[in-house]
Amino acid sequence: MTSTPRVARTRKAPEERRTEILQTAARLALERGLERVTMQLVADELGVRPGLISHYFPSVDDLLCAAFAQAVTGERDALLPPAEAGLPPVRRLSLLLHRLGGADFTDLGRLWLNARHLSRYRPNLRRTVAEQEAVMRDTLTAVIEDGVRSGDFSPADPLGACLVILVTIDGLGSYANDESPFGHPALDTLVLTTAERELGLPAGTLRDAG
Repeated sequence: MTSTPRVARTRKAPEERRTEILQTAARLALERGLERVTMQLVADELGVRPGLISHYFPSVDDLLCAAFAQAVTGERDALLPPAEAGLPPVRRLSLLLHRLGGADFTDLGRLWLNARHLSRYRPNLRRTVAEQEAVMRDTLTAVIEDGVRSGDFSPADPLGACLVILVTIDGLGSYANDESPFGHPALDTLVLTTAERELGLPAGTLRDAG
């Protein structure tokens, strides 16, 4: 009798395996929503046992917090790529705002809505959301401050301008789950015109710089 040879499994280094789990959970959070991310689902995606997931993330709460942070960090780097750090501030901000309005980042808006809702019932997630909000505030404020130093922007309060812009973005993001997105010309350029007003830019500056 002959036996079928067993397929040898490659044992991944702990850090490599953890990164793989985290990237998979972050992708699923963006695609399906945080509440749909379970250890079983991540395990099925990777073709491993759920026990392997819990070895790295002892609770589903740990997994959700890490997945949200990973997803938001990756999306933030895509919105403001480090490689573009040397661009003029007007150009950087214009690219950021145009990207946010594109279809590629619709899932990001949904994820933020999702996380803020779930964080009402999950204290650990609430802290993670607050941490990521702070990082985004700091990141955008730094771009605005660069523009102030270069003489392109003229807000009296860079952080205040940042907050107004982010609140406008979040307000529009609240429509992300609409089956038939509500549209109106006033909304099409709302974020751009708000940013221009807050930063003391002529109308159309950010629209044309993108």
